[in-house]
Amino acid sequence: MRFPALVVGLALALSPLPAAAQDAPDAPLGIGLEGFPYPYPVRFLPLRRDHEAQRLAYMDVAPTGTANGRTVVLLHGRNFPSSYWQPVIAALGGAGYRVVAIDQLGFGKSSKPVGPFTFDAMAADTVALLDALGLERVDVVAHSMGGMLAVRLARNAPTRVNSLVLEAPIGLEDYRFSVPPVPNEVLLKREGELTADAYRKQLITSYALTLPPEAIEPFVTVRERVKGSGEYPRWLQSFVNSYFAIWGQPVVHEIPLVAAPTLFIMGAKDRNAPGKPYAPPELQARMGDNAGHARALAGQMPNGRAEVIEGVGHLVHMEATERFNALSLDFLNSH
Repeated sequence: MRFPALVVGLALALSPLPAAAQDAPDAPLGIGLEGFPYPYPVRFLPLRRDHEAQRLAYMDVAPTGTANGRTVVLLHGRNFPSSYWQPVIAALGGAGYRVVAIDQLGFGKSSKPVGPFTFDAMAADTVALLDALGLERVDVVAHSMGGMLAVRLARNAPTRVNSLVLEAPIGLEDYRFSVPPVPNEVLLKREGELTADAYRKQLITSYALTLPPEAIEPFVTVRERVKGSGEYPRWLQSFVNSYFAIWGQPVVHEIPLVAAPTLFIMGAKDRNAPGKPYAPPELQARMGDNAGHARALAGQMPNGRAEVIEGVGHLVHMEATERFNALSLDFLNSH
């Protein structure tokens, strides 16, 4: 079912321009998305990476309903800024949760390191933020690449994670078994030459999205506007580096070892598998059985469960917002 008011709200939340800049829709953005509005105030935690000063961006949103004393940390996917969590933040806040939505280093409004990415480093950055905010134990809702990070966070800092909601996580298979190594130069060329039309098609087809065009277009617009930044080559290398982490640092073998109660929320149409275009054709067809993998892995966990929503793809919290929020809140409230 479509929810027109919700779609309009999402479009506003992800709008690539503040009201004062509507006369310059193609104006370049800085690689920290300067000039791109988020739905809540953005704060920064100073960090160091690659011997450089870095800033970790995050939104810290107080509950709008009666506070329950708990905090949910939101971990985004690779192709999305944390602003896309707005409908989830609103639902969680209304249910009494404090919400911390992070842009990991390399993404959104955070700094863009140019050295290798590791999920261990991202997990350590997340723990550093929890420490700075005085948060001893949190619940985690994570999407796509954020699901890989959430698994590593739960493994590296198990006392800090109360429960996990993994929305369409990638990393449910070891991509190295299907995808050969791809040189950095090849990835830089491919990503650098990706046009707006090609990126739009990639989002819709790779993620099997059922969203209306107006909900997809802001993601395309942001990527195009970043190309106008003088630091675009740095953004591009940083983005490519995240692929190497996804391909070369599998978490699937650790998922059965995660002790925290875990709920997978999967879109039945989602067959996204990073690196699939580089795999031999005979192996491509086997990749991306994400709902099947989630069910199997949940059954191997001490306290795992998988819910599959029919008719939607990779962006479950935008494609089936009410169902996603209901499942998440029911699960969180029970732990």
